[in-house]
Amino acid sequence: MTDKLKTEKTWRRSILRLSAFALTVVIFGGSMLQAAKNSGSKTDDSSVVSTSTTEGRLAVFDDVWETILERYYDPTFHGVDWQSERTTFRPAAAKATSTQEFYEVLRHMVGALKDAHTRVYSPDDKFDWWSPRFITVGVTIREVEGLPIVVQVEANSAAARTGIRPGDLIVRVDNLTSEEFIRRRLQNSGLPSDAKARSRSIATLLEGAAGTPLKLEWQGRDGKTKSGIFQRYWSQRQLGYRSENKSKVAVIRIDAFTQSLALDFSKALPQMLGGVEGIVLDLRGNGGGDAEAMADVASLFLDDGINLGRFADRSGASFELQTFSKRLWPVSFAPTKLPLVVLTSESTSSAAEIMVAAFQIKRRARVIGTETCGCVLAIRNRHALPDGGVLDVSEFDYRTSEGVRLEGVGIKPDELTRLKRRDIYASRDEPLALALSLIRNSHRKSDG
Repeated sequence: MTDKLKTEKTWRRSILRLSAFALTVVIFGGSMLQAAKNSGSKTDDSSVVSTSTTEGRLAVFDDVWETILERYYDPTFHGVDWQSERTTFRPAAAKATSTQEFYEVLRHMVGALKDAHTRVYSPDDKFDWWSPRFITVGVTIREVEGLPIVVQVEANSAAARTGIRPGDLIVRVDNLTSEEFIRRRLQNSGLPSDAKARSRSIATLLEGAAGTPLKLEWQGRDGKTKSGIFQRYWSQRQLGYRSENKSKVAVIRIDAFTQSLALDFSKALPQMLGGVEGIVLDLRGNGGGDAEAMADVASLFLDDGINLGRFADRSGASFELQTFSKRLWPVSFAPTKLPLVVLTSESTSSAAEIMVAAFQIKRRARVIGTETCGCVLAIRNRHALPDGGVLDVSEFDYRTSEGVRLEGVGIKPDELTRLKRRDIYASRDEPLALALSLIRNSHRKSDG
C-alpha cells in the first residue's frame, strides 16, 4: 500500500462524524466524559477543572480558543478576527456567574464562525452520537409558509392532551410574539438574518433547559387562540431505517448513517425491493453521520468507484470518498438500477447532502422537496475540555466531485415542493405523493 493510500485510509477512519443534528434541536444522550475517553483524551475525574472558579473558566476558555486557532479548516476564520474574539469574550468568561452563563459566552464566541459543525458542549449536555436525546415540550416546530408551524406532536404528551395539533401556528413564546422571539434569537446568535438562519431559528424556537417551563400561545385551524404552560423534558430518538411498500414502490426512510446501520440496511435491502417497480428514499430527517457509512449505503445505488467528493484540511492535504460495495463484506449485492426518487428538506444535512449531490451529478435520482441545510464540513476528532465538556471543530472542508462547495449553499431539488399548512392539517404528504407519481409514470413509459 502506498503512503498516499495509507494516509487516506487513516484520515477516513479519523473522521468521527459528519453530521448536523444540532440544527434540528437534538441534544445527544450518553456520557460526555465517556465520549471524551473514546476520543483518546485524558478524562480522569481528579484532573477535571471546575468552572466555578475564575481560573477554571479561563483554562477552559483558552483551551477552546486555542484549539480552534490551531485546528480550524479555514485559517482566515471566514474573515473573523479570531484574536479580537478572544479579547472580547475572555473578560466575559472570567465574570460568568454559572456554568450555563459561561458556556453561553463560549457559544457566542464560537457562533461568530457561522459554522454549524463547530460547537461546544458543557459537561451537562450529555449525549451519544447515535442514541440522541433531545429536550422538548412534545412539539416540533418548522417554518411553513414563512411561519412557525407545529409539524409534530408527541403522543400522550401534555401538549397533545392540551389540544395542540400539527398545523397549528405558534403565536407567542414566553409572552413575546413569535416574530420578536425569532428576531432576538437571530440578533443574539450573531448569524446573518437570511432565509436559512430564520428557518433554523424557527426550528429551535422552543428550546431550553430540561425542567424549565415554557408558555405557549397557539392558533388552531378554526382561528381560535389558546395558551398553556408546559415543562421541557428529555425524550429519546431511535435512529434507524424504515421501509414500506406503497403499491409496488419501496418507500425507505433513513434517519442517519452509522457503520452498523449501513451493514443492516444492505442485508435488508434485497427483501425491501422484492417485487417493487421503484424506490423513494426519504432523507428529509437525515442529519448525516459517518461519511464512510454513507458511502457504503450510496454503493447500493451507484456503481463502484464513483467519486463522492473530496475533503481537505487547512494545509491543503485532501482525500476522496468513493463508492465501494465490497466494503460491505460479507454482504454481496449488486447496485440496484430501479428508478429512484430522493426526498429532501432543510433538515437534510452533511453526509446526507453528499449522497444527494452524488445522485444528482450521476443523474441517478430525481430529487424532490426543499433545499438542504448546506452544512457540509467534517470533524477529525472530538476535543475533550478540561472541565469535562467537549468541543467539535470543523477540520475538513468538502467539495463535490465537480468541485462545488455545498457549505452554506445546500442542494436545490429538481422539483421544489414546499410544505403547506393545509397539507399538514389534511395529513397529506405532497412531496411523497409526487415522488410516487413520478416512479409510476416512469414505469408506464418503460412498459410502453
